[in-house]
Amino acid sequence: MVHQTIAMKMNKASKASSKIRPMQNPRFLIGRPLRVGFLLAAIVGMLAACSIAPVVQAPPTSSPSPVPDMDDTWPLPPALVREQSRWVPVRWAELPGMDRDAVNEAWPAWLQSCQRPAPDWRALCPEIAQLANASAEMQRRWMRDKLQPYRVEALDQRSEGLLTGYYEPALTGSRQAQGAFQVPLYAPPAQLAQRKPWFSRQEIETLPAARAALRGKELLYLADPVDAMVLHIQGSGLVNVTEPDGRQRWVRMAYAATNDQPYKSIGRWLLDRRLITDASWPGIKAWIDRNPSRVNELLWQNPRVVFFREEAVPQGSVPPGPKGAQGVPLTAERSIAVDRRSIPYGTPVWMKSTGPQTNLDRLVLAQDTGTAIVGAVRADYYAGSGAAAGELAGRLKQPLQLWALWPR
Repeated sequence: MVHQTIAMKMNKASKASSKIRPMQNPRFLIGRPLRVGFLLAAIVGMLAACSIAPVVQAPPTSSPSPVPDMDDTWPLPPALVREQSRWVPVRWAELPGMDRDAVNEAWPAWLQSCQRPAPDWRALCPEIAQLANASAEMQRRWMRDKLQPYRVEALDQRSEGLLTGYYEPALTGSRQAQGAFQVPLYAPPAQLAQRKPWFSRQEIETLPAARAALRGKELLYLADPVDAMVLHIQGSGLVNVTEPDGRQRWVRMAYAATNDQPYKSIGRWLLDRRLITDASWPGIKAWIDRNPSRVNELLWQNPRVVFFREEAVPQGSVPPGPKGAQGVPLTAERSIAVDRRSIPYGTPVWMKSTGPQTNLDRLVLAQDTGTAIVGAVRADYYAGSGAAAGELAGRLKQPLQLWALWPR
């Protein structure tokens, strides 16, 4: 799923150079041994001679000494340098909030990544599958035993970056242009590869040549051009359509291609002209509601257009998430988009992000990317589908720290 992040964004990782595989943590039971010798033998002999059955009490032993956690004592492996990041090994104790997270809620996302595992993860995926129904505590214990945490830094050693959010819109559409449903969503045109960049958003809506090239490529129609823009920004979306036989069902408009025009943020355009002070998506929508006659002017500031393909969605249950760049379905609130030059797809990541309204300290999986997701400590948080997810994604723009968890 290729997307841009909301509001202000509406702008092959190399293998590890080395891995140290520590021995399993030895566990010792330390006690004080009984001392035996000639004196004990003599006493036993005397008791036997008197035909008395003695009650022998072992000498008191000390309580078992606590065993140091190997994670606190074992030498750390060397740092790893990737194309756009530096991974610095740390102790598990340095991961803030790790013992409080319901890591079992991230396990479905991890199982999805194991459907398309990278070579470093193939040996561990059977164990991950076996732990699917285990307690969060057992899963945490396994992670500490099998994985080494690394603090993700930029090549200049900066360890703090930016978290934003994205989501999958849930909209209503029509198979035909009728009534209010007049805004088309297109499949890629046949001549898309013959012209780079292809026609801009404004040209698609105004030039006869562009409209002729897209004739017959209409997949669905929406009622609101702003909803269409949101769908282009997010890269995919669910649409509830009424079929010719009258039945309603969900379909997914999944990313297929773009017109190769540069992405430009409509939020930035509004800020630069001092038309708004709040560049979150709710702030942008409030300006649109106040200025309906300027909608086209605003939307044409972003020349990039996304073309879609239709995907079937299982009916009668909560639809699975859209597929991310790793090629597996995303999991709401447990998948993130990353710069794959910094963090490979399928990597479990401990994320810490604190903002004015939302604190997110949790285990997530790197399963997607986005055109605005560039840099070592940069992530886009997949909030899920629908209006509530959109509200969460729209207000996320806050500091971020990341720790990659990698096989020992």
